[in-house]
Amino acid sequence: MSQEHPFAPFVRILGKGKQGSRSLSQVEAREAMEMILDGQVEPEQLGAFLMLLRVKEESPEELAGFVEAVRQCCGAPGTLQVDLDWSSYAGKKRQLPWFILSALLLAQNGVKIFMHGARGHTPGRIYTEDCLPLFGIWPCNDWNEVEAGISRSNFAFMSINTLSPEMGRIVNLRPILGLRSPVHTLCRLLNPLLAKHTVDGVFHPAYGPMHQKTAQLLGVENGLTIKGDGGEAEVKPDDECDLQWTRGDQYSTSEWPRYYPRRLVKQELDTQDLLRLWRGEIDHEYGQGAVISTLALALKLLNEADEPDTCFRMAETMWQGRDRQAF
Repeated sequence: MSQEHPFAPFVRILGKGKQGSRSLSQVEAREAMEMILDGQVEPEQLGAFLMLLRVKEESPEELAGFVEAVRQCCGAPGTLQVDLDWSSYAGKKRQLPWFILSALLLAQNGVKIFMHGARGHTPGRIYTEDCLPLFGIWPCNDWNEVEAGISRSNFAFMSINTLSPEMGRIVNLRPILGLRSPVHTLCRLLNPLLAKHTVDGVFHPAYGPMHQKTAQLLGVENGLTIKGDGGEAEVKPDDECDLQWTRGDQYSTSEWPRYYPRRLVKQELDTQDLLRLWRGEIDHEYGQGAVISTLALALKLLNEADEPDTCFRMAETMWQGRDRQAF
């Protein structure tokens, strides 16, 4: 009989039946992910591991251990500091990624933002990485380019394929596995530069508490998970929005009010409208409302204001005062 593979115990912990299986501890999860990142796992083991986690649903302790392992491999410089970590992994289907304008407007007002994400794993979606070139912004190829982008414009984007090539490869297994895997969740929570403020989005409400409880284990000071449009961190301006918060060791939930009292009619998607709206060349009621609503919520996260009405007024003022010729 051949010797048991070193990764086999991690698969066994998850798959030993209803009575014998359990979740991994944070330490076990970190060790398992370190082996995956080091290429010490067979393809059959990886597939089984990911799908067992998917069926069980990953625990905050497992996610925290995974994040710790991936962070170690990212090589992020400890001297580079940003104010806000913004993850963008879902892609948009029914609306354009208007949150990009919210992030760029925050950056224009002095907030240092590191955004990271994935693209191409789900057909028919519009991804942040594909829209940023409209604004003369391209994905960074290394941390030096991130530092230069932050220094130049307070904004930088890095693809998960650069941030962690192995995580990028696993994200793109979705068409093969037929399901998203826990990697989609852990990538959202990476925060490789250890920003004091983090924002991410979910589509399924059940994932919100999981995200923020993981953020607590990772020591995030101010974390926000938005049940946003299409799973991105974007507020629907014509509907209430469920929120999950972490403020130090305090976890809470709340509902963000709608900006418009009525539902708006869906319009055709043209990514050029992102740039046109910024420049003031078109009127787009939904787009402007999404930008202002998302920006207002980000201001609350950043502790610039507390009450929604105040946040909305601040966001409206910032939107009206944007540099329309910046892009």
